[in-house]
Amino acid sequence: QVQLVDSGGGLVQAGGSLRLSCAASGPTFSSNVMGWFRQAPGKEREAVAAIRWSGTWTYYADSVKGRFTISVDNVKDTVYLQMLNLKPEDTAVYYCAAGPVWHLPPTVNDAVYWGQGTQVTVSS
Repeated sequence: QVQLVDSGGGLVQAGGSLRLSCAASGPTFSSNVMGWFRQAPGKEREAVAAIRWSGTWTYYADSVKGRFTISVDNVKDTVYLQMLNLKPEDTAVYYCAAGPVWHLPPTVNDAVYWGQGTQVTVSS
């Protein structure tokens, strides 16, 4: 079973930046795609970004395009989400996720494994 440990969240002012990390362990070859979802209070969990382990395919939600960058380190089995120019509306719990097949746009049903979540709070 794949285990995901995500970290890197915190409190930042609008316009600031954060980098989230997701360390994967176990049979990661069984999960072709890694990604990040987020869930704000009272809202549904939504896909933010996704990437194949090979790095040959990426997905970004329209709301984060140009500000967020997802990347992988295959040596460390770690996925990163670099977040720049953060906005108050980016405030949410961010969850790392993994699964064999992801659709466009990705949904929570695409994720087989989940991290525990990391809180990102952006103050105005």
